[in-house]
Amino acid sequence: MKPLTLGYSPCPNDTFIFYALAEKKIEAPFALDVLLEDVEVLNRRAVQGILDISKISANAVIGILDKYWLLRSGGAMGRGCGPLVVARSSARYKDLHDATIATPGDLTTAALLLHLEGTHRGRQVPMRFDRIMPAVAAGEVDAGVIIHEGRWTYEAYGLHIALDLGRWWESQTGLPIPLGAIAIRRDLGSEIACAVEEKIRESLVYARKHPDVALPYIRLHAREMAPEVIRLHIDAFVNEFTMDAGVEGEKAMRSLLEAACALAKKPLPKRDIFWR
Repeated sequence: MKPLTLGYSPCPNDTFIFYALAEKKIEAPFALDVLLEDVEVLNRRAVQGILDISKISANAVIGILDKYWLLRSGGAMGRGCGPLVVARSSARYKDLHDATIATPGDLTTAALLLHLEGTHRGRQVPMRFDRIMPAVAAGEVDAGVIIHEGRWTYEAYGLHIALDLGRWWESQTGLPIPLGAIAIRRDLGSEIACAVEEKIRESLVYARKHPDVALPYIRLHAREMAPEVIRLHIDAFVNEFTMDAGVEGEKAMRSLLEAACALAKKPLPKRDIFWR
């Protein structure tokens, strides 16, 4: 069998999860061709059906259900870790309803949550996630929806939180916020899906047992991220839902997808979301 193409982001939670698989620290019944890219790039490639296995935003799931299942391991979901709307120090969220707000991409869960919250009527500007805080600080946009390590570094840009979109979602639903998931092509079959899901879990267990061994790989891809921010990033986004989405995680994902479909005024596709 030819190598399976696997895409995930260079963010510490993903590199922590996939380190052992990517660096062959564990045995697997398949070979991998690994690509590290920004999550919005991965979203677009998944919509095109290019990758066999890929990290994607929860918001992108609706558009790929004809080609992909979701796995129950390896995703990003939790409480207290959702996207934040940040602005310069004088702006409050009620002042931003007609403002220009940068988002990390139209297919990201961050952009979806801004739409679902419903009170922003201004322009949304898609922008690579690491450009958003500098753009807000420089006055290129009025505010931005930040993800990843931005929740620990926004103050260095003189910004403050105008709205916690993750907390808003949790208050509305009582559910964790599904940020991202691992998608696998349906045409690979359930046997491969099962094997990949289990090896992702095994890779995660390895990283938890050997965090110091995984750290150089994580830091290599984390660019200029401070060690403390790397630790906070992993602690926030790697949790019990990463090992197994479980019943609550599946309910949260379905709830978000149904809300997205209702917003778009179309039904949720009648396909199994998870492979099993």
